[in-house]
Amino acid sequence: MAAIIATRLFFLVGDSLPFRKLPLVSRRAPFYSSLRFLSRVDHENGPLNLKSIGLKSEFNTINKKSLDAAIEVPKNKAKAVKSNGVKGVKFKKSLDIEAAPFAAESFSELGLPPLLIERLEKEGFMVPTDVQSTAIPVILKDHDVVIQSYTGSGKTLAYLLPILSEVGPLKKKAGQEGGRKTDVDAVIVAPSRELGMQIVREVEKLLGSADKKLVQQLVGGANRSRQEEALKKNKPAIVVGTPGRIAEISAAGKLHTHGCRYLVLDEVDELLSFNFREDMHRILDHVGRRPGADPQGSRSPIARRAERQTIMVSATVPFSVIRAARSWGQDPLLVQAKSVVPLESVSPTAPVNFSGPTSTSNSSANLQSPETIKTLPPALKHYYCVSRLQHKIDTLRRCVHALDAKSVIAFMNHNKQLKDAVFKLEARGMEAAELHGDLGKLGRSTTLKRFKNGELRVLVTNELSARGLDVAECDLVVNVDLPTDSTHYAHRAGRTGRLGRKGTVVTICEESQVFVVKKLQKQLGVPFQACKFTDGKFVAEEEANL
Repeated sequence: MAAIIATRLFFLVGDSLPFRKLPLVSRRAPFYSSLRFLSRVDHENGPLNLKSIGLKSEFNTINKKSLDAAIEVPKNKAKAVKSNGVKGVKFKKSLDIEAAPFAAESFSELGLPPLLIERLEKEGFMVPTDVQSTAIPVILKDHDVVIQSYTGSGKTLAYLLPILSEVGPLKKKAGQEGGRKTDVDAVIVAPSRELGMQIVREVEKLLGSADKKLVQQLVGGANRSRQEEALKKNKPAIVVGTPGRIAEISAAGKLHTHGCRYLVLDEVDELLSFNFREDMHRILDHVGRRPGADPQGSRSPIARRAERQTIMVSATVPFSVIRAARSWGQDPLLVQAKSVVPLESVSPTAPVNFSGPTSTSNSSANLQSPETIKTLPPALKHYYCVSRLQHKIDTLRRCVHALDAKSVIAFMNHNKQLKDAVFKLEARGMEAAELHGDLGKLGRSTTLKRFKNGELRVLVTNELSARGLDVAECDLVVNVDLPTDSTHYAHRAGRTGRLGRKGTVVTICEESQVFVVKKLQKQLGVPFQACKFTDGKFVAEEEANL
């Protein structure tokens, strides 16, 4: 019987689309699972376009042909899932995959509320980035997503804006709190204190001084009792924090998240590390999970997942993230700049094309390996310089002077080396400071403030600052020590050249390490030029061949 139904559906779709445009059906997934992403005729509602998914403004799409061909599945064919007293699972609003990507010329085209748009314009945000244009409409349609884009491309606002359009004083429909005053509406998890505090500052800017108490930070290293008191007093709508502190306060019964609508996992690939395993397990089991739910699965897994909207974000999306997202979300979509594809169509054992929309051909020649994911800002220039180990800090100093860099982040691999590097730079008259995890909260925040204010020319740090540190004025990143892999290089390099600005990355290596640099350029798909510093001048050699 199932075979007959599948055959009829196939011919129904075949009548409305050329066969050559049908996406390849995964061997792992059932036929009907892949079929639902194909275009289909809906005689009642007509063709699906960006207006029909909730956007009223007119604008130019990336691909008009795919938009015209996009057709929506009738809503009357959807069935609610009920299990063990559960009222029913809310269904994701229909969204045609091919029609999702587009470039918007203003935030008003993305379906955001007017008051939120006013706040954006007040903060100087006029035109959305590509990843924001693509992600915001998809999130507003209640889809679970994995957002992947290079560092500095605007991923934070890509998930904050849809949340603020539904939560807090800037939302579309005011006065509908639903009686859940004890539960927060959104939980945002970040792997570091610095990233968590940075996200909080972004939310506070948009909310304004009068409503900034609606966001609460729960980060490690701060006074826990004060954080719990603030939760009780302010009843925030949004909580941002590190896994350990969120799990700690949740276990103490001071953080109520069962009715939470949004769970955001920023830098999700980092949150998968072993250090966060227990804390993340608790967060995933309690945020957006109804009290009394059986975590062992007596309820339908789909029913349990659908109670919250899960948003995962990172510049790099290895297969470990893809596997985790399939488990944590309901039919999650992989969202990139100008590209939206169902995550279930991505095989964990085969190469994935992260470069953008694929052509009608499904040949493996169009696919890239995970190592060549586009994770680097497009305006960056990459160089490498050969130096002896004992001369690396002096090479760093000469590099800064030769490039006339005003704001520099220098990466090293070991905390013990940082203090010595700062001492050598300061001895030659260069303002520098160290930043690492062993510093206290006050010391770290003071150092960051001095660096952002221009009081420091060089910030010497380790992997702590490779994720989430947003210093728009940073014009040079120097790898004094080689990163451990291409992913770490991408996150380090992303500290400069943010939001379309120009930036330079210089990697200092020993002669015996040049082969590592060659391997990095091949994996990242970008050219590295050899360079040297002679008589205070920067000299770049001919561009290296990949």
